[in-house]
Amino acid sequence: MPKRGAPPLQGDLLQGTLDMLILQTLVLGPAHGHTIAHVIERRSEDVLQVEHGSLYPALHRIEDRGWITSFWGTSENNRKARYYRLTSTGRKQLAEQTSRWEQLTGAIARVMRPATEV
Repeated sequence: MPKRGAPPLQGDLLQGTLDMLILQTLVLGPAHGHTIAHVIERRSEDVLQVEHGSLYPALHRIEDRGWITSFWGTSENNRKARYYRLTSTGRKQLAEQTSRWEQLTGAIARVMRPATEV
């Protein structure tokens, strides 16, 4: 549930970073889609809302790229669920994306600082 007065961020921002967020979530260990979405939402204090219509295509896309693998297991609810696991290639990709993210956010922060000279 989003915090009062702060709508959840969706769309372009999440779409552009969703792969990185999924990979970061899987550093903790294998998880199924519902858990991945829940962890992202919880760790962002419900600012980021992950829609299933975005999550599952992203999972399939990054699995096709070899960044994650999947397997069938049993969920906490005793139901059959597809679990995803980070690969060594995925760990390298996460490191690259994290570095790019830090460069991007640093550059944006520099532009957003109040100008000291006019």
